[in-house]
Amino acid sequence: MTSAKQTPSRLRLRRRLRLWLRARRVAGRSVAVALALCAGLAAGCGKKGQASGGPAGPPPPKEIEILALQPTEVRDTGEYLGSLLSRGSVTVLPQVAGYVRAVLVRPGQKVAAGAPLLEVDAREEAAALASAEAQRAAAAASLGLARQVRERTEALFREGLATAEELDQRRAAVEAADASTRAAEAQVSQRKVAVQYNTVRAAVAGVVGDVLVRVGDFVTASTRATTISQAGALELSISVPAARARSVTVGMPVELVAADGSAELTTQVFFVAQDADPRTQLVELKAAVPEGRGLRSSELVRARVIYSTRQALQVPARAVVRQSGQAFVYVVVSKGQGLVVERRPVTLGDLGASAFVLEQGLGAGDRIAVSAIQQLRDGAAVKLKEPKPAGAPPSGAAGAATGSAGASGAAGASAGSASGPATGGGAAGGQGAGR
Repeated sequence: MTSAKQTPSRLRLRRRLRLWLRARRVAGRSVAVALALCAGLAAGCGKKGQASGGPAGPPPPKEIEILALQPTEVRDTGEYLGSLLSRGSVTVLPQVAGYVRAVLVRPGQKVAAGAPLLEVDAREEAAALASAEAQRAAAAASLGLARQVRERTEALFREGLATAEELDQRRAAVEAADASTRAAEAQVSQRKVAVQYNTVRAAVAGVVGDVLVRVGDFVTASTRATTISQAGALELSISVPAARARSVTVGMPVELVAADGSAELTTQVFFVAQDADPRTQLVELKAAVPEGRGLRSSELVRARVIYSTRQALQVPARAVVRQSGQAFVYVVVSKGQGLVVERRPVTLGDLGASAFVLEQGLGAGDRIAVSAIQQLRDGAAVKLKEPKPAGAPPSGAAGAATGSAGASGAAGASAGSASGPATGGGAAGGQGAGR
């Protein structure tokens, strides 16, 4: 009974042992196959290295573009925001206080000198004028009476009926009446001028600006009514730092800068302020701007002041390499039968539109590399890039064609590996096209 009960468990144990041994044999075969494949690949790589002729030689010279340095004009400039002012702009202010009765012009209208612009209520001045005229008439009557009395007194004095004292009094009365008459005349003239001020007139001929008052507005002598701008030259007003203004002189060139950075026109400084603004420490410069440029008064423009010009070498920004704060360029020199590049430190000045001013490190005639800078090393062999013939495809198209050829070669390699014996030919075709 005991042996019969143990038989099934022994069978299960034996079955598990056989399965484990079979798994070990399969795993051993897989490892052997993997080791054989690795050995085969290593042997193939060794043969390929022997067929290629041993270690690779020096890399071919790199094609680059060069630039021969030559002195060019370098300008010390400063750009500022300037304002255009009319050289004949007049601000119109009333000379009396009162309500505006009529506006006689419109903005943009051309007027002659002395043309009426607006009228201010003149009733008060008219009443004052009438009062002054009445006082003048009274003074004139008093003067006439004083003269008659003086004449009678003189006749009585000749007949001995009047004393000399009475005659002197009558003469003094005539002089006083005459003075009062002159004062009344002056008062009338003053009132007439005040009445004329009630009609605001153009001081100069020109174009009326924006009219800032309307009928019914109360104006005073400090109310800005409008402006009149004379047609003609404009003034460019620029404020520059006091430190830079020390080198500014009358006649220094100034350029108006267009939107693309080019000089729209060139003029000269004709005025330099003697004092700096105490708040901003800026000094005002003025330059004349000729008419006919489509510019308008009060327009803001970009202005470039040319402080000085000199001849200097310039290095394109793309040719500069920086390392630890030091700037370097690659200089092309002859070595043996070929060309190599030497990395030389340089001292650079201000950066212009696309080039640095060269202060130290190179001389006129030196040739520097201006392309493939990141691929160059000190002492690397280079050759000059040949100019492209007319009608040659762009480099992007050539690269695309090469890439497509490499892709077709790779496809051939894949097809070869799938077909077995054709593997070698397919791989060779893919590598050749890729190179």
